[in-house]
Amino acid sequence: MNSELARAESLIASIPDYPQPGILFRDITPLLADAEALRVTTEALIEPFAGSFDVVAGIEARGFILAGAAAIAAGVGFVPIRKAGKLPRPAASVDYALEYGSATVEMHDDLPSGTRILLIDDVLATGGTLAAGREIVENLGYAVAGISVLFEIDGLGGRDVIGDLHTVFRSA
Repeated sequence: MNSELARAESLIASIPDYPQPGILFRDITPLLADAEALRVTTEALIEPFAGSFDVVAGIEARGFILAGAAAIAAGVGFVPIRKAGKLPRPAASVDYALEYGSATVEMHDDLPSGTRILLIDDVLATGGTLAAGREIVENLGYAVAGISVLFEIDGLGGRDVIGDLHTVFRSA
């Protein structure tokens, strides 16, 4: 890892017992507030997939921030994958399990069939959120060009669920 990425990683704060006891939350807001750290991590998120995607999709909520920045850096559009009830006209929905509960994501079907989508989120933990994101993209007739996350939490089985993906920071 280069020194710019190492510095960016050092800005991620660990918050114990949030949002509930036993969860170690990774707060990326210090990284997001640092222009250079945001730039270098955004570039690292998209670099392995350069030229292979038409649109970037981000999963609510922190994935929106990273995917929006990635879309601008790549010169492509951004598509939100939202929590249930947040879109005015959901085209598809997928239920999935979290470490500490369950949720549903929704996505519109505004893109041409076969659009290549780079799926971005902030963290890979158990893999449920990203698996739901991949499923909804594929259910709508789009192609997943790749999956990229800021960091992965080892030991929670997410990589077993998702398979091949790119992580900027291997473990947090």
